[in-house]
Amino acid sequence: MARTLLRSEHVLTLTGDESDGLAGVLIRDGLIEAVLRGAELDSVTDVRVVDLGARTLMPGFVDPHAHAEVAAKADYAMVDVRAPGCGSVAEVLDTLRAHLGDARDGWLVAQGNLFFDQKLADGRFPTRDELDTVSTDLAVAIRAGGHLSILNSKALELAGIDDSYRAVDYSVTGKPSVQRDESGRLTGIVTEMDKLLPFPTLSPQQAREAVETGIRDLFTARGVTTIGEISETLDEGLRTFDDAIAGGRMSARIHLYLWTPGTVTLEQACDHTAWASLRSDAQMLRIAGVKAFADGGYSAARAALTQPYAHDGGHNCGEVALSTEQIVELATRTQAAGLQLAVHANGDRAQLEVCEALASVVRAPHGPRIRIEHAGNFVPDYPKLAGAWENADIVPVPQPVFIYNFAEFLPSYVGEYSRDRQFPLRRMLDDGWAISGSSDVWVGSEIGQTNPFLSIASAVARRTFHQRPLNADQGVTVYEALRMHTHGGAYAIGEEHTRGTLEPGKLADVIVLDRDPLSTPVEELTDIRVDEVFLGGESVFRR
Repeated sequence: MARTLLRSEHVLTLTGDESDGLAGVLIRDGLIEAVLRGAELDSVTDVRVVDLGARTLMPGFVDPHAHAEVAAKADYAMVDVRAPGCGSVAEVLDTLRAHLGDARDGWLVAQGNLFFDQKLADGRFPTRDELDTVSTDLAVAIRAGGHLSILNSKALELAGIDDSYRAVDYSVTGKPSVQRDESGRLTGIVTEMDKLLPFPTLSPQQAREAVETGIRDLFTARGVTTIGEISETLDEGLRTFDDAIAGGRMSARIHLYLWTPGTVTLEQACDHTAWASLRSDAQMLRIAGVKAFADGGYSAARAALTQPYAHDGGHNCGEVALSTEQIVELATRTQAAGLQLAVHANGDRAQLEVCEALASVVRAPHGPRIRIEHAGNFVPDYPKLAGAWENADIVPVPQPVFIYNFAEFLPSYVGEYSRDRQFPLRRMLDDGWAISGSSDVWVGSEIGQTNPFLSIASAVARRTFHQRPLNADQGVTVYEALRMHTHGGAYAIGEEHTRGTLEPGKLADVIVLDRDPLSTPVEELTDIRVDEVFLGGESVFRR
C-alpha cells in the first residue's frame, strides 16, 4: 500500500510545541502526510499499520559534522588502545604486542583518544623508545585523535623524518610540526601530519566493507538518518557511498562536504558537477559543500588562540592556517557554486579572523549558510565572539560531546581561564542561536561517540571524561538537547524544511526508541536503545 501508519503511545514531534494525545504518524510516498491524535486513527483506512506500542516515536537524528569514512576505516583496520579500555601506558604496549600479527604493509597502526596523555593513568604519552620495545622491525604508530600521532623509530624512518627534518609549511588540518627533546632528538610525537605519513591503505574491497559496515553500526543503528560527511577520499568515500546507496546496501542520507585541499582543490570542488556523476538519488547522496581548516587542534596545541598556551612557555598561540584572501576566495566561490562552506576554526583567534574576512563577502541571495565548525566549544570572550559570529552571519556548529571528550583537560593546555568558558549552550540557546549537536567522529574518537545520546547526556549533565561537573548553569533540558540533535542538525546543513521534526511534508525519517528520553534519568540516557529506523517510511534497521 502507498500509505503506512506508525502507531505509538508516545510521539515526540520536536517542533518545540508538543501536543497531547498524539498517537501516530501517517506516511505516504516517503513523506509525512499527517501527525494524528488517537481519536483520528480509526478514521484512517487503506493503510499498512505498524503498532509500536508504548515505545517512543521521534525524528531521526541529523549529525551535521562527521568523518564517517575515516572512523569506519579506523574501527575496521586499527588496533584499539583508547582509554578507558587501555588505562595505562603499560596496557597500551601490551595491547600493541598482542596485535603484532595484525600489522599490514610493515605498519602496526593504533588509535588512541584525543588528549590521550591525560586519559592514561600515567598522565603522559607512550614514548618513542617504549614503542620501540613493541617492535623495531615494524613501524608502530598511535594516532591520538587525528591531530597528533606518536611514532616509533621505524615509523619515523619510513616517513622520512630524521633529526634534520623540517616540517613543511602548508596546512591540511593545521600547520605540521615535529617534537624534539632538549637535546634535539625526535620524541616521536608529530602534529597535524597524519595526511603526510605513509600509513598503509585498505584494498578497495576492504574499504567498501569497512565503510558499509561502519555506516550501519556507527550511525544507522544509533538512529542517525542524515550525515554531514567531511570527505576523506573520492574512491573509498564518495564512490563507495554512491555504489552502496544505489545498490541498496547503505541506508543513510549523506550530505558530502569536499575537503579542500585534503581531498580536492577548491576549483575541483566548485566544478564537481563536471566530474562527480552520481547514481544515487539526490535525496540520498549529494555534494553539499566544502570544508576547510583555518587552524588545528587543541591536543596538538595548534588551535589559534588570542592568549598563549599554558604548557608551552608562553610563546605559542597556535597558527591561523588560512589568510584573509583565502577565506574570502573560499566563501565567494562556494557561494557562487551553491555550496555550503564549513570552516574548521577551533581557537578564538581563528574564529575572529575568519569572521572578519567573511563579513566582507557579498552573499548570494538565498545562498547557503556559512558554518564555523567548533564555534561554541571554547568561548573565552562570549560577547566578542558572539558579536563576530553575528556580524559575519555564520552558523556556529559546536560539539556538545566534546564536554565528555576533553573539557576537563583544556585548562592544562590553554590556561585556567578556560575552565568556566566552555560550551555556553544555555546562553547560546537563550540568545537565539540555532545550536546543533554533532559527533565530529574521526580517528581516535571516544567509544560510542556517534551515539547521539552520549552527546545529549553531555549537553544536559555536563559531565567530563572522569565524571567531573562542568559549569552546570550552562546545561540544557533533555528536550532542548533532542532538538539540537534533530532540528538543530537539520538547520546546520540548511535542511530544516525537509527533516528534523515530525511535520506534514517532511521526509519520513523516523526512529523508534525503547523508552521515553524525557522520563529517563540523566545518568541513564546513554542506555537508550534505538529499536527501529525508518528512512523515507521504509524500515532500514531493526534491533
